[in-house]
Amino acid sequence: MKKIKISLAWQIVIALILGVLVGSFLHYSPEYRETLINNLLSPLGAIFINLIKMIVIPLVLSMLILGIANASHGQNLGKLGFKTIVYFEIITTVAIIVGLVAANVFQPGAGIDMSSLTQTDISKYQQTTQEVSSHSHGLVNTILSLIPSNIFGSLTDGHMLPIIFFSVIFGVGLESLAKETKKPLIDVLHAVAETMFKVTHMIMLFAPFGVFGLIAATVANFGFSSLLPLVKLALLVYGAIFFFIFVILGLVAKFCGFSIWEIIKILKDELILSYSTASSETVLPRLMEKMEAYGAPKSITSFVIPIGYSFNLDGSTLYQSIAAIFIAQLYGIDLSMTQQIILVLTLMITSKGIAGVPGVSFIVLLATLGSVGIPLEGLAFIAGIDRILDMARTVLNVIGNSLAVLVISKWEGQFDAEKQKNYAVEIKEAA
Repeated sequence: MKKIKISLAWQIVIALILGVLVGSFLHYSPEYRETLINNLLSPLGAIFINLIKMIVIPLVLSMLILGIANASHGQNLGKLGFKTIVYFEIITTVAIIVGLVAANVFQPGAGIDMSSLTQTDISKYQQTTQEVSSHSHGLVNTILSLIPSNIFGSLTDGHMLPIIFFSVIFGVGLESLAKETKKPLIDVLHAVAETMFKVTHMIMLFAPFGVFGLIAATVANFGFSSLLPLVKLALLVYGAIFFFIFVILGLVAKFCGFSIWEIIKILKDELILSYSTASSETVLPRLMEKMEAYGAPKSITSFVIPIGYSFNLDGSTLYQSIAAIFIAQLYGIDLSMTQQIILVLTLMITSKGIAGVPGVSFIVLLATLGSVGIPLEGLAFIAGIDRILDMARTVLNVIGNSLAVLVISKWEGQFDAEKQKNYAVEIKEAA
């Protein structure tokens, strides 16, 4: 009898559906809810997220150092870094503007009775915002936060930007050594990277259980009642994200000789997983692996994707601009064009460099709203549905960073079209 094999994508979809069903039952069964969430569902989700976080830093460190050490001279690295940051800044600025236009045209906050909305405690976000704002925001402080005073402290705390900075400097130093001197260390780093990819495949076997736990716990806590008064906001965020993926990124992809549909098809498993977990980190290792298999060189993949996780969060920035206007409309505040320009400029700075902080989009909004006189308390009204919105914006973050690798590889003249063709055929046959 032939053994039925269920693909990872379908396993995750099944887990997601089961999570919704179990969570819905628990939402209306308070006598079981707290016990099952604390002792089963939340631990399942936490185990999976922690397993992924466990391998992200060793993988990024080894891959980035390898990519830099195997690249040609520092001048090329500087050119690559400049192109990468310019691309990220342009795309994220377009995302902010798309969000502002969508919110102004469709006005999701107009006419909503605030008494019908559920308020959620956001004190934990406010505390984190104060900590982050004290050392991470502003152009000068962002630059200073790149440089670690103790790399082992950064590794322990999981601060990605200092780790990336150290990896680049270390890679440049390693690249300058004689071939016979650097070869043993390069071999070790290569072995570490390959091992981490193998470990990733092992961890992904647990992904459906993690997704089940995360979704069930979320639905059990909030249910769907918190979504109903804010359905217009949710639909607008999802609609704007779809527009950005298929129109904005679709045009960028087409201009550079790629198909956004093919990219989505290749990343099917990763997109379902990132949507279910609302975490880009869960797919970072496989994202790097697939983009390299699709034709992007290791040196660019290992450089662009980790940096993109801090500087190219298209979904997050698009959502932040919509949420800011939504809260203003909720309070009947009519923001002038000057105030909206200030909002764009503020988001361009505050949305960079704090990836990995829990509730990052909320923290950015808390640090931004005050600049144009929007009440911070308004965030409490949308905190209850933030998870549902976070799932969609995470998908855009993943697609945006994947496309960035391909575009920059093309710009650098290092994209392997033959490899792309072969991998696309392989994916099609496996479907």
